[in-house]
Amino acid sequence: MFTPSPYGWISQYFVGFFFAYGVYLPFWALWFEEQGVSATDIGLLIGLGFATRCLVNMLLTPRIHKVEHLMPALRWLSFASILFIGFHFFTGGSFWLMALATVLFNLCCGPAVPLSDAMANYYARINMLDYGRTRLWGSVAFIAGSTAVGFLVAQYGSDMILYTALAGVVFALLFSLRSINPMPVTTSEENTERPKLTELLRELPVIKFLILAALIQGSHAAYYSFSSIYWKEAGYSEDIIGYLWSLGVVAEVAVFALSKRLFSGWSLRALFMVASIGVIVRWGLTASTTVLLGLVLIQLLHGVTFAMAHIAAIQYIQHSEQRKMVALQALYNAIPLGAFIALMTTLSGWGYENWGANVFWVMAAMGVLALFIRLDPQPHNVKQVLKAEPNAQN
Repeated sequence: MFTPSPYGWISQYFVGFFFAYGVYLPFWALWFEEQGVSATDIGLLIGLGFATRCLVNMLLTPRIHKVEHLMPALRWLSFASILFIGFHFFTGGSFWLMALATVLFNLCCGPAVPLSDAMANYYARINMLDYGRTRLWGSVAFIAGSTAVGFLVAQYGSDMILYTALAGVVFALLFSLRSINPMPVTTSEENTERPKLTELLRELPVIKFLILAALIQGSHAAYYSFSSIYWKEAGYSEDIIGYLWSLGVVAEVAVFALSKRLFSGWSLRALFMVASIGVIVRWGLTASTTVLLGLVLIQLLHGVTFAMAHIAAIQYIQHSEQRKMVALQALYNAIPLGAFIALMTTLSGWGYENWGANVFWVMAAMGVLALFIRLDPQPHNVKQVLKAEPNAQN
């Protein structure tokens, strides 16, 4: 059997997983709505999913701290995800069964992101791949998933959301069954003691990093959960909504692909500041207009509000000791991308039901707060990190 390079294996796993995620993130709320769930309860269900990811990333993911354990874990998580997406077909409109299905699925997809990112970080550290160019294939797949499901739902109904997500996870599992050359291995001279999360959470630089990332990434909560419903109420069809989501990820792909060229010489603070300003502009516009040209600009800003902040976060994690990388990756996914988004999603459900589009002004205010958080100086800037990958496979 063909043995792929680290770049090939990880980028292809990203393709399968993020194709499914491109279905899940924009359209799961619409599937719940089709089952007769209210906006407040949709917010609770989506928030429950984020909360589940938070808990599993706090309690389970850091235990998989040796790089040789990452690949088997991703295989089992992909297999279980297939089962639990299928379980959604049997919920029969019951809120509690939908809640159970949401918890079970997110128990599996939650760790998949930090663990696959940890694999990419491992090979980036030893100069065998470029994280940005590897991760962009996940974004390309996200575009394909959100575009395909928007068309399929418009033609065949909301159950295509589940079928399309299933297809993506099946491909992720098939890709993950192959070996990799060279296999990841923890070298004997490395300190392999797993750091306690409580110790990391007492380090002021880590706390400031998590708060800053939470404000920027958490500002996407109302967008992830209610933009599709908001735009549908404004008169746009599911396929147009799918194209809009895809456009946002096109901007994300461009930033990942050009990260070396665009951000050479930028400090992490500069990256986070521009992302914070993007948050203010993007969600202020979202609250103010549903004109198609405005929506196009809003979605292009995804490359600023998500991709730039994500690249800065990954660079912060890559500067840590190797034994801390999975733990920091888990904390990043558990708190900014898990607990805080869960909280903001739940509040967004109530806010959207009572305030409508004005809930996006709350998201914009989070960008203002983010401007005032200053990370401690890093030993390297982005330019030095990006130039440290001369052997990256593209």
